[in-house]
Amino acid sequence: MAVASKKIPVPDQVTIRTALLSVSDKTGIVELARSLHQKGIHLVSTGGTHKTLAEAGLPVTDVSDLTGFPEVMDGRVKTLHPGVHGGLLAIRDDEDHVKAMTTHGITGIDLAVINLYPFEEVRAKRGDYPTTVENIDIGGPAMIRASAKNHAYVTVITDAADYTALLAELGNGAATSFAFRRQMAAKAYARTAAYDTAISGWFAEVLDTPMPLHRTIGGVLKEEMRYGENPHQKAGFYLTGENRPGVATATLLQGKQLSYNNINDTDAAFELVAEFLPEKAPACAIIKHANPCGVATGATQLEAYERALACDSTSAFGGILALNRELDGVTAEEIVKLFTEVIIAPSVSDAAKIVIAGKPNLRLLVTGGLPDPRAPGLAAKTVAGGLLVQTRDNGMVEDLELKVVTKRAPTEQELEDMKFAFKVAKHVKSNAVVYAKDGQTVGIGAGQMSRVDSARIAGLKAEEAARALGLPAPLTRGSAVASEAFLPFADGLLSMIAAGATAVIQPGGSMRDREVIAAADEAGVAMVFTGMRHFRH
Repeated sequence: MAVASKKIPVPDQVTIRTALLSVSDKTGIVELARSLHQKGIHLVSTGGTHKTLAEAGLPVTDVSDLTGFPEVMDGRVKTLHPGVHGGLLAIRDDEDHVKAMTTHGITGIDLAVINLYPFEEVRAKRGDYPTTVENIDIGGPAMIRASAKNHAYVTVITDAADYTALLAELGNGAATSFAFRRQMAAKAYARTAAYDTAISGWFAEVLDTPMPLHRTIGGVLKEEMRYGENPHQKAGFYLTGENRPGVATATLLQGKQLSYNNINDTDAAFELVAEFLPEKAPACAIIKHANPCGVATGATQLEAYERALACDSTSAFGGILALNRELDGVTAEEIVKLFTEVIIAPSVSDAAKIVIAGKPNLRLLVTGGLPDPRAPGLAAKTVAGGLLVQTRDNGMVEDLELKVVTKRAPTEQELEDMKFAFKVAKHVKSNAVVYAKDGQTVGIGAGQMSRVDSARIAGLKAEEAARALGLPAPLTRGSAVASEAFLPFADGLLSMIAAGATAVIQPGGSMRDREVIAAADEAGVAMVFTGMRHFRH
């Protein structure tokens, strides 16, 4: 029903006689307007759009002629008028509405082609406050919402990508079906919702209000995926507009479409490798199922890759590889020897591109930069009936005041390895235990219900790696070890010591800290507290 209370049915085919065109992004608007004009549709337009169409030689009526009121206040007020909104909201089959239109000289508007001021772009470019506010569109969303509400009679187009679909719908005539109008109305409301989400999110940032009373998260569909985590699940990849280098903003140089799991793992890999400054040393992170199976720095990029792979070459098969520097040809030649799903890097040399091209299914992503691990931001996940939102974990071990709690202080090398291990542990699913030595992970235990089990699994992985490399002993001997949360009992520490760790870094804060410290002192192990934990679930 167009109006249920008056038992007015919804018409299927509605002929378009008048179209209102008001767009900020003028891509394709002249071509669309010309096609509409050729169908005998009267064109009405505003401001810059009117100028564009007039200069193209199209007969177009200025909206001020429709309203009988000029644009005022620097164009802030031009469409907020009954002459426009009455034409959009009128129920054509309601006698009272028709009478009101006749009495007040309101022309029905059957098609509204509208896109909005580029607020999201201005926000992403971090425009100044006045410029950003000025790019908050008022009339556009009002007209879109009015048109979408009255989709029984009005067709609303908010995306230039739909111009082709509109013309196909019109065919040789000038009418649209109810099914098409309803589809476009749904898209229109989603557009205004995302637009308002961007504005409210910007205000929350400006006012430093990370948890406002009403929180919405919006995005634009980048691609519909073949499936989600599993083949029976539907999935899509949405862009929020956050200007942060990573998988969402990267360019796919080659390879097939990334899967849901690829995107999740690639994001995890790149965020991890960004913890290591490229000007300090090349770094490589290899991720499998959202957990690192090897992370390392090196004198060269090739060395960083080989050392990361050495931690767990078995798990690295079919993994995701992230680099903090440009991928060079020599490293690429070594990488392609192992089956890898995705490589992501700030840039790729021409020599590397040639090498990777020999593996056409290998996805190669270029980001143009690294994300700032200290930058603020939000992370969200859904639960039944709710949305959990938190600020991004941007804590950095370099910014913490480390407290030596044992009789023996760590050596300079142990301290460096502690910091390295703690950086990696921040990106490992809890419970997390990471052994590191000389800028290389040598054992990683992830996602266990018991921290003792994580410590043991990491030790077992180190033993397996030693056998694969032909080493007489696992590299955990003489290593530093990180726990991303406090050690609740001494048993976890004892497992770490049994694996060969000589220095431990952990947040501290357990009721049994004294017991754990005493066990470390008894074994001659150095321990420092960070005062910050890095749970990741």
